[in-house]
Amino acid sequence: MNFFDLYHTDNRNEAPIAVFDSGVGGISVLRALLAEMPNENYWYYGDSANAPYGTKSLEEVRRLTVSHVDRFIREGAKAVVVACNTATSAAVRYLRQKYPAVPLIGIEPALKPAVLSKNHPNVVVMATPMTIREEKFHNLMDKYMGMAHIIPLPCPGLMEYIEHGDIHSEELEQFLARLFEPFEKQKLDAVVLGCTHYPFVSRELQKVLGEHVTLFEGGPGTARETKRRIEAAGLGKSSQEKGRVYFDNSEQSDDKRKLCKKLLGINFC
Repeated sequence: MNFFDLYHTDNRNEAPIAVFDSGVGGISVLRALLAEMPNENYWYYGDSANAPYGTKSLEEVRRLTVSHVDRFIREGAKAVVVACNTATSAAVRYLRQKYPAVPLIGIEPALKPAVLSKNHPNVVVMATPMTIREEKFHNLMDKYMGMAHIIPLPCPGLMEYIEHGDIHSEELEQFLARLFEPFEKQKLDAVVLGCTHYPFVSRELQKVLGEHVTLFEGGPGTARETKRRIEAAGLGKSSQEKGRVYFDNSEQSDDKRKLCKKLLGINFC
């Protein structure tokens, strides 16, 4: 597929921004990107056939991520947003070295705003097992350790609920309650949603944790950084008309496409 043909243009500024995730979780980042840059064109790709990434080895996640990003750039994307914390940890540094001329934006857990939300807060960081294992996360945590009590919480199995479209159910609520059983919830101040899938279960999380706990996600910050990088590269779309979104998934099923639209909350062709 050639996306210059899909968008009927030979102008690189009109080419789409590729947004990549291991499944449907990156829709939370796409939502933030659309709020920040509604006139841009987007190509959303979810690798649901190989999900979850968070329980794979570093080498396997890096291989998959690099393979997909190679294709996005080869087929005409003007920039790439790796809207997956696990894939960012595994491959973004390498990809920036490989494609220095391409705006390539990763995501990381929104730990900084959580830490700064109050004086020495108790912060839980929910993330995939691989994200929590990686050096990138430990460096981030070490940076703020003196300013807060930070507790990493691996959440194997949670993203599968979202991948199946289960974002509001009694079973999901019970799963989340079991995750937080070890904690005195009344003493928690903030929870960082360190996987792009997790914002879709915010309502259920808030029910389990209580309204006094503030949730933080990385999508809005990633969207602002993407806009900055695209403008700095002179690749902003000149037309202010509403952009288009193309959904693509390695499962190639109508159900996944419908779920993407449902999670995004708007109807795009």
